[in-house]
Amino acid sequence: MKDIQPLESWSVVKNGGPIAIAGPCSAESEEQLMETCRQITEEIDITMLRAGIWKPRTRPGSFEGIGEEGLKWFANVKKELNMPITTEVANAQHVELALKYGVDVLWIGARSTVNPFTIQEIADALKGVDVPVMIKNPINPDLALWKGAIERIYGAGIRQIAGIHRGFSSFEKTQYRNIPMWKLAIALKTELPNLPLICDPSHIGGTRDLIYPVSQKAIDLDFDGLMIETHRDPDNAWSDASQQVTPKRLAEILNEVKIRKSTTDAEEVNNKLDDLRSKIDRLDNELLEVLSQRMNVVNEIGDYKRENNLTVFQAGRWIDIFQNRPEQAEKLGIGKSFMEQLFKLIHDESIRVQTKVVNTEKA
Repeated sequence: MKDIQPLESWSVVKNGGPIAIAGPCSAESEEQLMETCRQITEEIDITMLRAGIWKPRTRPGSFEGIGEEGLKWFANVKKELNMPITTEVANAQHVELALKYGVDVLWIGARSTVNPFTIQEIADALKGVDVPVMIKNPINPDLALWKGAIERIYGAGIRQIAGIHRGFSSFEKTQYRNIPMWKLAIALKTELPNLPLICDPSHIGGTRDLIYPVSQKAIDLDFDGLMIETHRDPDNAWSDASQQVTPKRLAEILNEVKIRKSTTDAEEVNNKLDDLRSKIDRLDNELLEVLSQRMNVVNEIGDYKRENNLTVFQAGRWIDIFQNRPEQAEKLGIGKSFMEQLFKLIHDESIRVQTKVVNTEKA
């Protein structure tokens, strides 16, 4: 998928740098949609306007969208404000209607991405159509599902594709509505380096006060843009009221976010970075050598346990390591949580190696 097109080549993208997509979670009325979008464009320069026309809800009884009538309203917004528009599609009929009313960019939601049958239906409807498509991550943290959805849309002939990171559902309660799991988004970018990646801080945060810090984090991780739910009267929105911001607050957030360059042409800066990265490379090699030496000792311990009929896992020893090493690390300025995770991985590998040793007959 090396020919996926960069955002700057999309016809709807007029400026360089991270893009900004904003608009209400849902189109509620013609007047609400027009006034919200008008206020947004008066407050700040953005790339395109968004609005939910069909709203797949977790439970029945919630507002599930205006439907086709909302597309008529959105088409009027596009014409009057001279702005590109984007909305979510969840089946072939949605695709057909969205294109009929001149929607410039389509996006596929998390509840659709999780279902390959749904994605294939949408992909089939897109064959022969030249329209950008943004694909949100699935609700559950499954990189293969996300990548598979992108591959299906790519297989339909679409080359203007972007991913949208909106976080993942979790049984565990955290400060986020959907936990970010940034490492999974980074993994997608690693596998598909030319895929534009946009962050949806509204769905990650779930509350207005988290929109800015999540946005800044995304930009610091070199995301290509932000999609922020914006409403003229968020407290009285028909859906996702707690995570929508006013157009005025949207402008404040986008102005507060600090944009950093991913590269520079300054020779002095690049030379300094090269020197520092060389140090990292040397230290990494030393770390690998030390880990190799440690695993050699693990093998010896496995031999000794086999000869003396001892269990591989010994709880007392593990508890001592798990308590002692992170405390030592903390004194050295290394994060305790990071060290706990690291030693769990090392211990798991040690268990694997020793299990193999004790169950192998000595030559």
